[in-house]
Parts: sequence; C-alpha cells; structure tokens
Amino acid sequence: MKAMILAGGVGSRLDPLTRNIPKPMVPIVNRPVMEHILELLVRHGFGEIMVNLFHLGDQIEEYFGDGSKWNAKIHYSHEEQLWGDAGSVKRCESFFDSTFIVIGGDDLADIDLTRLLKTHKEKKALATIALSLVDDPSEYGIVLINEEGRITRFLEKPKGEVIFSNTANTGFYVFEPEILELIPNGVFYGFGANVFPMLLEQKLPLYGHLTARYWRDVGNLKVYQQAHTDALAGRVCIQFPVKEVRKYVWVGEGTIIDPSAEVGYPVVIGNACHIEANARVLENTVIGNHCAVEKGAIVKDSILWDGAVVMRQTQLERCVVGRGCHVKTNVAVFDGVIVDPIRRENNDHEPA
Repeated sequence: MKAMILAGGVGSRLDPLTRNIPKPMVPIVNRPVMEHILELLVRHGFGEIMVNLFHLGDQIEEYFGDGSKWNAKIHYSHEEQLWGDAGSVKRCESFFDSTFIVIGGDDLADIDLTRLLKTHKEKKALATIALSLVDDPSEYGIVLINEEGRITRFLEKPKGEVIFSNTANTGFYVFEPEILELIPNGVFYGFGANVFPMLLEQKLPLYGHLTARYWRDVGNLKVYQQAHTDALAGRVCIQFPVKEVRKYVWVGEGTIIDPSAEVGYPVVIGNACHIEANARVLENTVIGNHCAVEKGAIVKDSILWDGAVVMRQTQLERCVVGRGCHVKTNVAVFDGVIVDPIRRENNDHEPA
C-alpha cells in the first residue's frame, strides 16, 4: 500500500530549533520524528512512500535514502515553493493508483492505521479523517460527525465563539485516488481550507474515525517537550534507539557514566556520551549521542540534541539544547532554548 508523508513545512513555530534542521528531522528520543512515523506506516503495511521536500529537504533525503533500512521504498517530490498539503499531494498524482494515506512528517502518533483503513473501506468513503479529542481546539481543524461517523461540519482552526467541537483533525487522512480530481493543478491548496469544505458542499462521502490512540502535532516547543515526557512515560508506542539497562533508564553503547554520577528515571542517554563525576541526570531527561554532562552539572526535565555539552557546575531545567551547543560553566538556565546560531559542521563551537 502507498502513503505520503508531508515533509515540506518550514517549522517556524519551533524556531530557533528549526533554523538549521527541517521539522521532520527534529529528534524525539534521539530519532527524527519522521522516523517514528515511517516505522508506524511500515508496521501497518504501507511500504511504498512518497515524501515531499522543501525547507532543508536535502537533510531528509540524505538520512532516509531509498528507505530500504526500514523495509520501505521511499520516493521524493522536490518542491521549489510551498503548495499546501493538498497541492503537494496533487503534484504526485501519478504515484497514487489505489486507496492511500497521507500523514504529516512532524506528528508523533501510534494511531492504528489498519483500523483507520478498515473504517474507510466499510463506509465506502472518498476521504476519511482520523479524529482526536483535544483540550484546545483553536489550533486544529474541528469537526462534527453524525451517528454513522459521517462528517457534517468542518472548520479549520476556529477562534473564539465559533468553536463548536473539541473533536480535532489529526492530519491523518485516507483517500481514494478520485480525490485528486477535485484538486486543481499548480495552485496552493489545502485539505482543511479547501478540499474538505468542498466535499461537504457537494455532499461527497467524508467520514471521521475517532481514535483514543496517542497523537501530537509536534509543532511548538511546549508540545515538543511534552511529547518527550509522554514517550518516557510509555504513553506512546515508539521504539527507543538504545537499550533499557534498568527500569526506566535507557543507555547507549560506548557511554561512560562516572560511579559518583546520579542517573534518575525516566532517562535516556544516547551513544558515546560522558556523564562525569558528581553530575546529576534527573527525571524526564533525554540526552543525544556524543553528549557530555560535566562535573557537578545538573540536568532535569531537559532535552539535549547530539553533540551538546553541559559544562561544569551548570544547572539546566526544562530546557532544550540544540545540536553541538556548549552551555557555559557555572550558570543556571530554566525554561530555555539554547542554540548556537553559528554552529559549524566541524564542531568548532564557542560556549553558549
């Protein structure tokens, strides 16, 4: 079966983390968020996948290649401008010859795609949207469904008094190829803004599939951090890239932890890291590969990307430290995003 991962977005809501990395490559527990989506697709039998690329797309193509590492076959659609989600799918029209699925490359989820597909087939739908109940509907498209599961009302990102539902569009879609006939060529076009309202207007079969499975759009810093907390707590079914060495503690190969260091739980420490004497790596912390937590430093509720260094006697809490960034010695940082704006690939860094 075929699927498309939407990976062309700029990721402005995660700035400055996404200035040098495309949003689908932002790590969730030391793996690109898109890698978790790819594995979800493969688990449910979607083995041939189209990926659209725009912002820093070469990094995505370099990492995933032809997809064979994940038992998938990946194709790429290179875009010279943004076309909207529906516009991007339209550009790949010749790729789709049967029922297919579309997913955002910056979502973290373990939605049962097999059940979603089954609902779509049973309802004889032209389009089926996976739906989830949310606390703040204003950031999503919201829907009303009738007792048969048919969508009777759809509104993209409502504000204020027009909010009529907390049932949100997850951005997980199943389509029949005929949907592509309704999308014009060569224009910016969106599923939420254009296609779904058109389906309702023309009374075409648009259905919803309500799921209680985990789903988050990792689109802003708060959700990004919460997604890590959820993953460490086992609220989402994803694969960690390192082994669990004791209950709720995962440590990679080649990592050295000084006997005097304290490692709390849940904690993930990547490959080839160094946790020095009297350092403390405390709960809800994820440390990337080739990182160091130096003598006496404390890291709690924080995420360190690959190559980050927390220098001596420094305290971090509820922070995200970008790739290759060195956090100065003898400082305390709370609720921060720490990146090196002049980060060089040769890892020649000045402390931040």
